[in-house]
Amino acid sequence: MMASGLLLPAVLALVLSQSATPAPPPDRAEIRGWIMDGQTARALEALKAQPQDSPWVRYLTGLAYYHRDDHVRAIELLAPVIAELPDGSPERREAVQVLGLSYFVAGRLQEALPLLEETRAWASDTMELARVLGAAYIQTRQPAKAREAIAQVFGVPPESADAHLLAAQQMIRLEFEDMAETEIRRALEIDPQAREAHYLLGQLAVHRARFDEGIEHFRTEIARNPLHAMAYYRLGETYARQQKWDAATEALQRSLWINPYYSGTYIVLGRAYLTRGQPSTAEGLLRRAVEYDPNNASAHYLLAQALQRLGRQDEAAREFEVAARLSEGQPRR
Repeated sequence: MMASGLLLPAVLALVLSQSATPAPPPDRAEIRGWIMDGQTARALEALKAQPQDSPWVRYLTGLAYYHRDDHVRAIELLAPVIAELPDGSPERREAVQVLGLSYFVAGRLQEALPLLEETRAWASDTMELARVLGAAYIQTRQPAKAREAIAQVFGVPPESADAHLLAAQQMIRLEFEDMAETEIRRALEIDPQAREAHYLLGQLAVHRARFDEGIEHFRTEIARNPLHAMAYYRLGETYARQQKWDAATEALQRSLWINPYYSGTYIVLGRAYLTRGQPSTAEGLLRRAVEYDPNNASAHYLLAQALQRLGRQDEAAREFEVAARLSEGQPRR
């Protein structure tokens, strides 16, 4: 009796395990939830157990690869499956959107645009989509459509001076400078006193090594907006390129008074004081630059030069080492 009594728990556990109902396989909503939560490995493992000829399995697999930043694999899976998903269904809409974004990230803009435009028809209030569309239109040289998309992001009329300037700013960032200049000139036709217009024209002029022209544009912008810290910074930086150190120092100091948190101003001002033979002042400025931007190689290199001139060779060597490592793309330790 005692022996059988001792066996009872084991027997009971065996019976219970044999009679337990196996957990049902995850459904598509659960798998999609895992993907949205960043559990893409778990989702992909679950999808392997599903019928691979199922359109929704291939759609979810493509979605998972998109969220793993494997855009090439996402394109391979989603491009053929879209036609198999019901028109107007949430799955098809999401597949179209994700495929368009994957094409965009992969640089296949002509394939991305029709899909992003289709997505816009039902997601017109999505700011991120408008931003991506704006960039795609710029890169495919469709300035009017780009301006319309960018205006939507910022909530301004697409034919306003502000819309032209916002589009120009993005065009400069993407290095479509000829398009940008056209947009800026049009903004000034609409509003001759438009703020930011001469600042942007100054940037274009300096990029083209037309320094005197850039200086005049920056001065015009400052006259219209004396609180424009970046205009003072760009003005000072341009004077520094011409080695006009007194003028550069004055402009950069004004920039710092308005915005004391931008590392670039400290770097150029530190270089100005180094060039003028004031390494102690340069050190203080460059330490502040490193504080605000510790992974800036130029800041560390100039700081090393200042320390070297102050006779602090060990500290200088350490800063040179940091600058060299950052120049090779390695973060500061």
